[in-house]
This record gives sequence, C-alpha cells and structure tokens, in this order.
Amino acid sequence: MSQYIGIIGGSGLYDMEEFQLEEERQIETPFGMPSDPLRIGKLAGVPVVFLARHGAGHRYSPSEINYRANIWAFKKVGVKAIFSVSAVGSLRQEIVPGHMVIVDQFIDRTRERPSTFFEKGIVGHVSLAHPVSGYLRKILIAACQKIGAECHQKGTYVCMEGPQFSTIAESNFYRQLGADVIGMTNLQEAKLAREAEIDYATLALSTDYDCWHPEHDHVTTEQVIATLNKNIANAQKILVSAVQAFDFDQKLESEGVLKSAVMTKRELISKDVIQRLEPIIGKYFKD
Repeated sequence: MSQYIGIIGGSGLYDMEEFQLEEERQIETPFGMPSDPLRIGKLAGVPVVFLARHGAGHRYSPSEINYRANIWAFKKVGVKAIFSVSAVGSLRQEIVPGHMVIVDQFIDRTRERPSTFFEKGIVGHVSLAHPVSGYLRKILIAACQKIGAECHQKGTYVCMEGPQFSTIAESNFYRQLGADVIGMTNLQEAKLAREAEIDYATLALSTDYDCWHPEHDHVTTEQVIATLNKNIANAQKILVSAVQAFDFDQKLESEGVLKSAVMTKRELISKDVIQRLEPIIGKYFKD
C-alpha cells in the first residue's frame, strides 16, 4: 500500500502552487462519509492527502464534523502521519495573534462527541499521556524556525464544544487550568489518530486573545478570519518544509499501540466488528 502524510485544514492549504492533485477520492466508511473527498497528490514532491476539516465552504460546525470517518478514511488510504492546522484563540499574553504554537497537550471540554473506534462489541484502551507525536513536533518546530515564523514550541490546547466562543468566565477558567490556546476540533482528531496508529501533531495558528484579555473582550468572526488569512501564507511554507523533512522509514510513536490495548477476548469479537475496523485492527486479527 502507498504511504502518505495527511494534512487536515482548510482550502487555503490545499490550494498551494507546490501541490499537484492526482485524484479526489470519496470514501464511504462504516461511520458515514468524511467531511469532504480526500485530495490525494504530491506536495513539493511528497505524497500527501488533504482533507478539509469543515468541508468545502465550511459547511460543518465543530460538533458536526465526522471525526471518525475522517480518520478511518485516512487510515484506509495509507496515511502514516497527520499534520493538523487549526485556528486557535490565545490564552496567554505572550502568544500574540499571528504566532504559531506547536501543541503538546490537550484538555477535553467537549460533550458527547464520538471519540473512539472501540465500541459495540470491542473495547480498547490506548495511552494518551503524550497525545502528540514528538517526532512530528520537532519537524514543525524546525520548519517554523526555517521560515522565521514566531513559534511557541509547546502549549496546552483546551478543546471546547462551540460553536459559540467562550464567556469571559470560561476563558479565565481555562487559563487557571493551565491551558495556553483554545480551539474546537483537534482533541477528537488526536484521540482517534492514536487509536488508528497514526502519528499526529497540531500546528496551531493564534488568531485572537479569546475574551479574557481586557483589551480584547469581544471576539468576532471577522477578526479571526483576518488574522487567519495572514497566517495561512506562513502555514503553507511550514507544511512544505515539514513534509520534505518527514522520513517515511522512521518508526513512529503510534506504531504498535494496539498490540496490548484491546481488552475484549478474541473469541468474543465478531467478524462484523473486525470488518468495521479492518484498516485499524485488521493486522492484529489475521486468521
């Protein structure tokens, strides 16, 4: 099977001059349809798969995104690692709008979003102590430094439900929790990628100060989009550098995490369950 780097983000990322589209593939999964067709091709000569997280034209809210279908489809076509690009609000004075943050931890404040493949006949528990790939983070940090982008080399991302922005009380609460940035999407991606044995990293683009900052206590969509558009040019350059630095022969941290994660007895796991999760667990359940 061919191997790819997955990139999750918006249209500003897959409309790059360095990207050569080879095919668009719509993949039906046991969990429904992904947000958009997978755009398969090469970025600066490196095989990649792009996915618009919210669908073309930004059709799906953070709570409506079919995260399981997105990650399952990536695994099915041979994605080995994911660079996720995401707009975030800053919860720290030093993370100025326009800066990049290479996230290393997450806090989950979402509700009732499907966040696992292991259900309905199979139970699995993977470690999420270190939810982000150290190898991919190093690549992103080096890529930021290469282009001279202002980059914070670590940060905790609190994932809220949305689609509304925070209240001031919530924003200050998240700061007390130790969070550095706030967003609405990356936590489920990180959890599911780990279960699928795909390395994952987030390039967070700071767009605003959320609403905790006394001089920025009213976040608007226009403000977020304006700053995000300025960040996209840097994000494009960072991704080109990052995919070129990726070594497909590198042993990744997520490889083999399912070997001891499945708790359900083998004889109790039905063929339907194995078929549903075949791209993810199939290699462990060969007859």
